[in-house]
Amino acid sequence: MARTTGRYHKTTFGDETVHAFLPRPLPPQRPKLQIDEEISAGLAGANAAIEKLAVAAAMVPNADWFLYGFVRKEAVVSSQIEGTQATLQEVLEYEVTAQGDRLDDVREVCNYVDALNYARREIGRPRGLPLGIRLLCGAHKRLMRGVRGAEKLPGEIRRSQNWIGGTRPGNAKFVPPPPENLLDLLATLEKWMHSKDPLPPLIKAGLAHVQFETIHPFLDGNGRLGRLLITLLLEHWQLLDHPILYLSLALKRRQSEYYKHLSAVRREGDWEGWCRFFLECVQESAEDGVVAAQRLFTLMNENRQTVLAESGATVSALRLLHELPNQPILTLAKAMEILGMTKPTTSKAIEVLSRAGVLHEVTGKKRDRIYAYQNYLDILSQGTNL
Repeated sequence: MARTTGRYHKTTFGDETVHAFLPRPLPPQRPKLQIDEEISAGLAGANAAIEKLAVAAAMVPNADWFLYGFVRKEAVVSSQIEGTQATLQEVLEYEVTAQGDRLDDVREVCNYVDALNYARREIGRPRGLPLGIRLLCGAHKRLMRGVRGAEKLPGEIRRSQNWIGGTRPGNAKFVPPPPENLLDLLATLEKWMHSKDPLPPLIKAGLAHVQFETIHPFLDGNGRLGRLLITLLLEHWQLLDHPILYLSLALKRRQSEYYKHLSAVRREGDWEGWCRFFLECVQESAEDGVVAAQRLFTLMNENRQTVLAESGATVSALRLLHELPNQPILTLAKAMEILGMTKPTTSKAIEVLSRAGVLHEVTGKKRDRIYAYQNYLDILSQGTNL
C-alpha cells in the first residue's frame, strides 16, 4: 500500500510557480511503518555491532584513545560528502600548526568538530540546552563560522526558500518547505524526538535524520547537521556513551544509494527501504569501528613494548606515547605542553619514540618540525582519503 509522506504547497518564487514539499509528522502513518523480517534482522545486526563497538571502547585504559580520532574521522567524511577535499592528516596538522593547504576545507571540518563538542557539552551540562532546535541552531552557528556559507545566516532558521539540485526552485530536484512553515515543522520534530514513541532507537534516529533533511531548515550545512543529529541521538538514547560511530563513511561509500533512498521516502513513502539501508550502514560502520579499535589497541601495545626495549627509554617517552592517540600529530612545543616538561627532556622523549619507529618527522626541515604517529594515522585514515 502506498504511503503519502507529505503534501505539496504551491508558492511563487520570482515569476514561477513552485511546489514545495511539506512532510507529515513522524512516525510514518497510513500505513504505519512495517518492521518486517528483513528490517528486524537488520536492526538486530546493527544493535549487535554497536554493542561490540561500545565494548571495544570500554576495554581500553582510556576511551579517548579512540574518541579523538573517530570524531575527526566522522567530521572529515561527513564534510567530504558535501564536496570538501580535506584529508584527516591535513585537519590534524592544522589543529597543531594553524597552517596547511586547502585551509577553507580544513576549517569546515574543524567547525564540525567544534559543533559536535558544543552540542555534547550543552546536553551534558545540568542547565545546558536539551537536544532540540535551539541546540541545533547553536551547533549550526559553529559549523558555519568563518567558512564558505558564513553569510547564509549561521545559527538562524532560513527566511527564504531554498532548493536541492537545479539552478532555481522552478527546475530543482526537490524544494523543501517554505520558510513560514519551518518553526512548526521543527517544533513537531523536536516533540517527537522527546516522546515515548515505542519504535526502536536506531529506527527513530534514522527517521529523524530523513525528516530533518526534508525540512532543510538552514540555507547551508543541512547535510552535515543532519548526520550530526544521528550522532547526538545515539548518545541521547544511550546506544553509545561516546560519539565513536563514524556512520558517514558507509554513507559516503554508498552515496548514490543514500540520496536515492532519501528521495524515495519523499516521492513514494518508502520509509521501509530507508530503514533497511540505514541499518545496513549502521552495522557496516560499527563493524569498521570495531576492527579499527582493535588494530589501534594492538598497535599501542606493540609500540609500548618496542619503546620499553629501546636503549635510553625514558618515563617521559612512555608518557608521550600514551598521549599520542589524543595528539597523533605534534610539534616540540605541543609535546612540551602535553608533558609539562622542559625542552631538553621533551626532545629526548621525541628522539626515543622516533628511534623506535613510533614517531616520524614529516616536514624534512631542521626547524619547525612536525612529528606524526604515522602507523596510527594510517589505520585511522582508512576510507577517508580522496
